[in-house]
Amino acid sequence: MVTTTSLPPHATALEEAVWDVLRTIQDPELPIAITDLGLVRDVTIAAGRVAVRLVPTWTGCPALVVIGDRVRDALQAVPGVKHASVEYTYDEPWTVARMTLEGRARLQSHGVSVPQCRFAEPPVCPYCGSHDVTVDSLFGPTLCRATYLCRSCRNPFERFKPPAEP
Repeated sequence: MVTTTSLPPHATALEEAVWDVLRTIQDPELPIAITDLGLVRDVTIAAGRVAVRLVPTWTGCPALVVIGDRVRDALQAVPGVKHASVEYTYDEPWTVARMTLEGRARLQSHGVSVPQCRFAEPPVCPYCGSHDVTVDSLFGPTLCRATYLCRSCRNPFERFKPPAEP
């Protein structure tokens, strides 16, 4: 049995295949893999049964069903997987600190600003790097993002909100 948030040093072929598949599953609302977004809490593999626990970015996110289905369907197609299950855990809140550097860079290239740690620092325009920005709407296109307007380059952009407090 393996329980991990990353691939162990002496991973089996099945463990490698499972993580390879998880790295290909994109968030339905963002141009980023769920592994880069930091959603994968842990993966347990025992006797061909794979259980994945995910940390949602926002409680009540409508994409949770889609993500769970994508993970389950993709893992069921892996040779050697007899059963795949997905569970969401709320034991710990998702934070932007769970994101990989590659994921942050990918989002920035698509116009989504990612704070370094919650909302401690002012927003930065992902296009020009300016701090001269204003809130357009705290109610962005999804529950986890707000929209801003850069006064310097005049581009609108999105930024992750802090997760709801437990």
